Amino acid sequence: MIEPQETRPMSAPKSDRLEDDRRFATTLARGLSVLRAFRPSDDGLGNAEISERTGIPKATVSRLTFTLQSLGYLNHAHRHDRYRPGPALLALGNVAASSISFVELSNSIMQRLADETGTLALLLVRDGKKLLIAKTWRPRNVSSLWLEVGHRVPVNNSSSGHAMLAAVTDDGFARMMDDIDGDRGLGEERAREVRRDAYSQLIAKGYVIADPTDYFAPHIHAVAVPFQSRDLSEPVVFTCGALPADLTQERMREEVGPKLTEGVRELENLMGLPSAIVRRSG
Repeated sequence: MIEPQETRPMSAPKSDRLEDDRRFATTLARGLSVLRAFRPSDDGLGNAEISERTGIPKATVSRLTFTLQSLGYLNHAHRHDRYRPGPALLALGNVAASSISFVELSNSIMQRLADETGTLALLLVRDGKKLLIAKTWRPRNVSSLWLEVGHRVPVNNSSSGHAMLAAVTDDGFARMMDDIDGDRGLGEERAREVRRDAYSQLIAKGYVIADPTDYFAPHIHAVAVPFQSRDLSEPVVFTCGALPADLTQERMREEVGPKLTEGVRELENLMGLPSAIVRRSG
């Protein structure tokens, strides 16, 4: 297997970035940014809050939320002018989940894993600078972490983020670095170091554990394994997490990490896919 390369293409000059491509629809991108601003824990968002989260001027946000509400992607309950995700967005999400074949196949595997290990199993996808929790499987009859679908996790100092860095192609790594742009201290030199270490963990053990002493959230321990579907252009990450008292470093290494690796390999076999790390380095 080929080690991760030490060089990557130079960052594209500003004129080559998406925002400067004539094919790039800025208004559409801003509208999608408004939808991505919502979190499961929100009791609705006002235009000012959306503006703060997205960096889009409030006057522009007002036009976007009106349009999205008119099309059914947002609900406007006329309570303090707060918006919530609408039925059209729910339908769109269900269509997406149904069209990505591995999501349904992973359900029984990940629920079994959550029950056997007493951990919260997660599916994460990249969403700009962060990783977005797209699906969760909670252990039955066991209290677990509060993390929900829609929660975002940083790439730096998270097992999920480190696994993603290890599994993306060299071009994918370059795109990630353009997006991350120093988020939570993840500059290019640090990202290369993380990429090499996580790659080594995947080759030696099949899973990735970020250093718990540097973890982005001290109340979480987690182990992660990447997965590459034919339906998607870059890997996703399956992760198991729990409180440090319930998921010690020894348990991550000796039990949960190997079981998570086995579960992802089972999913790959069902779909006739090679390992994500083999596909990247081959």
